[in-house]
Amino acid sequence: MERKFIFTPEEHYHVYNRGANKAKIFFEDRDYSRFMLLLLLANQPNPVHLSNLLSSKKYQGRSLINIFSEERPDERLVDILAYCLMPNHFHMVIREKSEGGMSTFMGKLMTGYSMYFNKKHERTGTLFQGRFQAKHIDNDSYFRHIFSYVHLNPVDLFKSSWKDDKSIDKTNAVKFLDQYEYSSYPDYFVGIRPESSIILQDFNSSWGEDIRTPEELFNFYTEEGIE
Repeated sequence: MERKFIFTPEEHYHVYNRGANKAKIFFEDRDYSRFMLLLLLANQPNPVHLSNLLSSKKYQGRSLINIFSEERPDERLVDILAYCLMPNHFHMVIREKSEGGMSTFMGKLMTGYSMYFNKKHERTGTLFQGRFQAKHIDNDSYFRHIFSYVHLNPVDLFKSSWKDDKSIDKTNAVKFLDQYEYSSYPDYFVGIRPESSIILQDFNSSWGEDIRTPEELFNFYTEEGIE
């Protein structure tokens, strides 16, 4: 299906995709970690041979966390402002930095992860459900809603019916989110960690001033309706 817009530098987009036939795209911690590492390393103009990097003497016997801490691109194709990885899909909030940056980044990301996943799990064929999907975020109100929506996605794993019955134990939901590592939520609401190198925290923008606590995520999400 053709998109009804062209990606434009300095504009924001909600980017997402899921596994083909809604199948899982993440089975274990290393799968999530590999995708997150690609969020960092695929976000640069030069090609990255991740297998060479992981097998280098510099990182032998060390965790992927070392790479998040030490390998940071000098030039990025896009600004990733938020992301969340779920068992069978992912969401991101991205700002394109230069013309063609979004498509180049997403192509490298999805190809790199598909190759890793198929080899590791001994499978063939398409991993994702077609090309990635994107929606233009064209105002601050919609941005606050999407920013909240992305970070609240893991609440589905805490209570799957919360969106339908409009009821949630926010205190324990926040505790669950605090422990969910496969998202930029901890970077904004828990504290800086090595994986924080993936994102750009743009608190100077008009929307950034409005979202300071986890409770505000729930408020903005419910105010603007269900995505």
